[in-house]
Amino acid sequence: MTEPRKQDIFESRVRPFDPQTTVLLVIDAQNWVMDQKNRQPRPEFYEDAHAFVIPNIARLIGAARATGAEVIYTVMENATLDGRDRSLDYKLSNFFIAKGSQDAKVIAALAPGADEMVIPKTSSSLFNSTNFEYLIRNIGLDTIIVTGFLTDQCCDHTIRDGADRGFHMVCVSDGCATDTRERHRNALQAFGGYCVTRTTDELITQMKRRS
Repeated sequence: MTEPRKQDIFESRVRPFDPQTTVLLVIDAQNWVMDQKNRQPRPEFYEDAHAFVIPNIARLIGAARATGAEVIYTVMENATLDGRDRSLDYKLSNFFIAKGSQDAKVIAALAPGADEMVIPKTSSSLFNSTNFEYLIRNIGLDTIIVTGFLTDQCCDHTIRDGADRGFHMVCVSDGCATDTRERHRNALQAFGGYCVTRTTDELITQMKRRS
């Protein structure tokens, strides 16, 4: 009879930062999200996004580029002119971001570099409506640092999906935001078991040790 395999014991999700296997993912930091006329009033979101979330993402982008880590953006954007390709959820939510529009572009403060990918999506998790997983496996990446909008929607869904697909997920607690601060805090707690949660300063310190 074959001896049962000894159970692996993992003491922590924490891993050293390795720029060769890490991607900084910037979710939906685009003009449509930051244009207040497109969404219901949410003062806490816009206040926090402008006060520290966008500046923190910019700092992380700079640190990632300095180490040679991959930076990838995803934006909500239709693949067709009439938006017929959108998920049912996007249709029911009346999310219509025209193909090639200004609304679909990454905000100027976080502009992508010349060789950085911007992946259009029409679902909350980019794992479900893009070839993101295929691309990062080709590159050899196994760790995903998640930033962007919204904490309890696209960030949450991406973190859970990534964990289930075998990636090491990291959430930047002050590098994402949602409609209210209470919702943001609740989301961090809700998906905290699927990832490592770090602040911008903590991650940049890690990155600098490898630069």
